[in-house]
Amino acid sequence: MYGWIWRAIPGGTGVKLVTVLALTGVAGVVLWYVVFPMLEPHMPLDRVTVGR
Repeated sequence: MYGWIWRAIPGGTGVKLVTVLALTGVAGVVLWYVVFPMLEPHMPLDRVTVGR
């Protein structure tokens, strides 16, 4: 799959590298600011129970 993506991006090696880094950054920002906040209410991360 990564080989197909690399071949599908137009340009030389430098342009491809910059494009891949930019796409990775955009994906990270979308996950951090959109997807993770939407999932947070459904995750029991702050509900800690300690029993005796």
